[in-house]
Amino acid sequence: MERKLISAATVRQLCGGISDMTLWRWLDDAALAFPKPVYIQRRRFWREADLMAWLDAREVAA
Repeated sequence: MERKLISAATVRQLCGGISDMTLWRWLDDAALAFPKPVYIQRRRFWREADLMAWLDAREVAA
């Protein structure tokens, strides 16, 4: 299984072109259960599989 990490800019684009502030709010909202980032040298990265699973779950719930 590939463990690809994607940047915050890519996450924002995949989530519909959201702003960095919206991304921060989603991370701060426990009820939303947005995947937490991995920090590498103070930069945020997300596991692509976690983000895709979250997006798929949101699509099913809508």
